[in-house]
Amino acid sequence: MKQISILGLGYVGLPTAAVFADVGMKVVGVDINAKSVETINSGRAHIVEPGLDELLTKVVGNGSLRATTTAEPSDVFVIAVPTPFKEGNAPDLAYIKSAAGMIAPLIKKGNLVILESTSPVGATEQLAGWIQEARPDLKVPKLDGEEGDIYLAYCPERILPGKVIQEVIENDRVIGGVTAESSSAAVAFYKNAVKGTCHTTNARTAELCKLSENSFRDVNIAFANELSMISAKLGIDVYELIALTNRHPRVEILQPGTGVGGHCIAVDPWFIVDSAPKEARIIRTAREVNDSKPRWVVDQIIKLAEDMVQPVIACMGLAYKPDVDDLRESPAVQAVKVLVDQAIGKIVVCEPFVDALPASLDQLGLTLMNANQACDEADIIVFLTAHGQFRSISAHQLKSKIVFDACGLTK
Repeated sequence: MKQISILGLGYVGLPTAAVFADVGMKVVGVDINAKSVETINSGRAHIVEPGLDELLTKVVGNGSLRATTTAEPSDVFVIAVPTPFKEGNAPDLAYIKSAAGMIAPLIKKGNLVILESTSPVGATEQLAGWIQEARPDLKVPKLDGEEGDIYLAYCPERILPGKVIQEVIENDRVIGGVTAESSSAAVAFYKNAVKGTCHTTNARTAELCKLSENSFRDVNIAFANELSMISAKLGIDVYELIALTNRHPRVEILQPGTGVGGHCIAVDPWFIVDSAPKEARIIRTAREVNDSKPRWVVDQIIKLAEDMVQPVIACMGLAYKPDVDDLRESPAVQAVKVLVDQAIGKIVVCEPFVDALPASLDQLGLTLMNANQACDEADIIVFLTAHGQFRSISAHQLKSKIVFDACGLTK
């Protein structure tokens, strides 16, 4: 394993590349975004993640990690590209197929190919098929079949934004080889940097394991979000309700919020629904509850503004979770879009972790402000994401304002 290639230098691939480079492995990071590659090669991250800039300065500086837009021959190829969904919530594996096409001409006998992208069940087998189609001269292993000329495995990431570097190293990993030897090869690779236990299984079980982890979270968040809507209708403080309910020794209800976002929990359950639409009833309903929450938040704001003429509404936070810059599938972004459509007032937004609004909001003519500016101008202040710095907003700034807290920041 003299050289490692990691395809996709986003929220998973880049920290993973840095961690493996930090243990002395020669890592080549591959990404189609030339600007991101340039930033990484300068020793800086193009995403916000605590400790990542410092680690990149070290590993880029000592030559252990470099980034490029073109794949190179390697001993190990790790695919960590996005897996969004298409219209109708069907999985879109186009990025995985593209990565397969990029590395297929470079693969040699004895190479290890690992898919880390969160994927529907059967994706690793599709990857094997794409590689085989491009390289008929190689024997690509089949699930639970004979060994081939290369090793192929699925190993999903298990990381929490804000603690990614720590969790890449310390968390247990589930490794699903297409064959037993593929599992062993993947374990040997991960043990270079991973201190957690590597649990082996087959590729299909590993794929569903990742989806199940995030669907479990989604279902539990949906319960909290549904409870918040029920409580509002009945005139009950949901946060007090949950605190009291959680005094039961075997109950631990999560906290409600604006909805569910990020590329994992808001997406992965649909992969299960797509694979087993008749059976995945609770999983589908949980997704529908969480997807409906931003609209419910907007409805509450409309009620607050019904006796006001074109109020200024400050939307505080766009990221899908506190203290990160990740806007993927963010319910806060969705709420802002719906609120703009309602045309009930002037909308200003505050997101301290970005320098510019995403295109989907910028084209709506919105203004990005800092927290003080937004609070000063607003008639209605809506907390959508519980960023830590919002807690320093003084009571004086909120005085005489209407405040709606959708994320429990003020509780």
